[in-house]
Amino acid sequence: MTVEQHCTILEVTHLSSGAVSITFESKGMAAQITHPGQFVHVKCGEDTLLRRPISICNWSAERDLIRMVFEDRGKGTHWLSQRSVGETLDVLGPLGHGFQMDPHGRYLLVGGGIGVPPMLGCAVHGGEAHTAILGFRSGNHAMLLEDFSKACTGVRLATDDGSLGHHGFVDALVRQELTDNPAYTAVLACGPKPMLRSVAKVASEFGIPCQVSMEERMGCGVGACLVCACKTADGHYRHACKDGPVFPAEEVDWNE
Repeated sequence: MTVEQHCTILEVTHLSSGAVSITFESKGMAAQITHPGQFVHVKCGEDTLLRRPISICNWSAERDLIRMVFEDRGKGTHWLSQRSVGETLDVLGPLGHGFQMDPHGRYLLVGGGIGVPPMLGCAVHGGEAHTAILGFRSGNHAMLLEDFSKACTGVRLATDDGSLGHHGFVDALVRQELTDNPAYTAVLACGPKPMLRSVAKVASEFGIPCQVSMEERMGCGVGACLVCACKTADGHYRHACKDGPVFPAEEVDWNE
């Protein structure tokens, strides 16, 4: 059930990558999260009309906490990055449909850039044994590596400039991992669309199911404004906020 709450900030951490981690008291929202990959819609200041969709990085229903990790990319997220412990946030959530995970499954988790944080939720809350493949522009932009190391059986890294891990894109590591260890239940991925397209192609070649979380601009967050429409392979449109943001890779029109 989606609810709107005024939530108290409990922790703010400015990560070395430049991203910001905020943990807040969820007023019961954490208990409503059904799958990793869902998001919250946050009001970012009185003079900002539209809320900002922020993926849920991690949560605890027992402790009533939600953690979100985001980058300072514009007016709204800049305002959010300046918040302090004790302040309140106007939060709508949880929203969207996340990754479908079998509690006994084994998943290959692939994240790129700011698509990395929601994959931590998959590592912590879904399945039993996972490998994470994480891609960043450079080593300076790498984030949450310690968290993933604790939650996954293996973590592999790729950077565009070769400053950390594999020099290149994550799809090369996905291909290598599936060649060496093909017994994955599915590949789960979040990041820029070109990355998702490449990862989905590799998973298809190996005959392994793939789910992708689509990054789209959003307005209302509940499917009313039609801003976040995604074209599907059958020629129809679905909304990332309501029908997604996670979709089976084969349902996405990758030529759009």
